[in-house]
Amino acid sequence: MRSRVLGALAVMAAAVLTLSSCADDSGGGSSPESGGAGDGKIKSGLKIAVIPKAVNNPYFDAAFTGAKKACQEIGATCDQTGPTEASGSAQVQFINTVVQQQYDALVISAADANSVIPALKQAQSAGITVVTYDADVADPSARSAMVRPTTSDLVGKALNKWVSDGIGSQGGEIAILSAAATAENQNAWIAVIKQDLANYPQLKLVDTVYGDDDAAKSAEKASGLLQSHPNLKGIISPTTVGIAATAQYLSGSQYKGKVALTGLGLPSQMKAYTKDGTVKTFGLWDPAMLGYLGVYAAANVASKIDIAGGFEAGGKKYTLEEKNQITVGPPQEFTAANIDSFSF
Repeated sequence: MRSRVLGALAVMAAAVLTLSSCADDSGGGSSPESGGAGDGKIKSGLKIAVIPKAVNNPYFDAAFTGAKKACQEIGATCDQTGPTEASGSAQVQFINTVVQQQYDALVISAADANSVIPALKQAQSAGITVVTYDADVADPSARSAMVRPTTSDLVGKALNKWVSDGIGSQGGEIAILSAAATAENQNAWIAVIKQDLANYPQLKLVDTVYGDDDAAKSAEKASGLLQSHPNLKGIISPTTVGIAATAQYLSGSQYKGKVALTGLGLPSQMKAYTKDGTVKTFGLWDPAMLGYLGVYAAANVASKIDIAGGFEAGGKKYTLEEKNQITVGPPQEFTAANIDSFSF
C-alpha cells in the first residue's frame, strides 16, 4: 500500500520473473498520442513490465508497490524484473526479454540516460509502450512519457539548504556522494547544487564521488571522502542507497555529529540515524507514486488513449509538462520530530 507524502516544505522534490501478449504503441516521440482510435477506456488484461535501476533496492520496491496498486485498479498484470547492478548495459538484456515476451508496456528507470535508448526504441518498434520513471533517457522519443518525482531545481536547492542548516552558519567544505555517474536524475540534481552554491558562499564543494547505488561501495566512498578531506563538514548523498550507507558508517565513527549528512532517503531506513543525531534533516517524495503514475501513463497510451491533455489516476488529474514529463509533486522533509509518521 502506498503512503501519500504530504509535504510541509514546498521544496524539491527508487525478482526475476517469467516474462506474453502485445499491443500497438505510437513509440513515444514528441507527442504522447498513442496513434490509434480508442474508446477512451484503459484496456483490461494489459501486461506491464517494470524495470528498476536495480532489483532488491527498497526504494524501487516501494515504487513497485505503487505499480502493483495501479495494476490492480485497472485489471492489468504487473511484473518487476531487472539487474542486480544499476547499469544501463545490465538493463538492456531485460528490455530485450520484455520485447521477446511481447509485453504491452514497459515502465523503466534508466540507469544510463543513453545506453538503453536503442533497446527502448526496439521495444517501441515491436509495439510496446515505453514510459520512464524516476530517471529519464536523453532522447524523449525513446518513451511516451516520463514520471519524475519532482523538479531538479527544487531537489538541488533543498539539498543545499539542508546541508547548510546541518553544518551551521560557519559553513565549510562539502562533498557529494552520488549513485552512478551516468544517472540522468543524479547529474541534473548535481548541476543545480553546483549552480545554487552561489547562494551559499560559506560552503565549498571539494569533491564528487559515485557509489553506484551499492551499499558497500558507497560506504567505502564515504570513508574515502573523510580521509581525503580532513576538514570536510558535510556530505550530500542524493540517493537512498548512498545516504543509508553513509549514515551507517558515520554513526559508528568519530565523525558522528561532526560531519553533517543529508540527501534523499527512505524514512524506514533512516529512522535510527535520524533519532541518534547522525542525520538532522533529509527528504524524499513518495516513491510508490512513481510506479503508480508510471503504470497509469503506460496503460493509457497502450490503450490508444491520447494523454496530451493529461490523465486521471487515483481520482486526481495529472498534466503533461515539457518533454511529456509528469511531476508527482513536492517531497517531504524528514526530521526526528516527524519521521515516525512515515512507513515507507
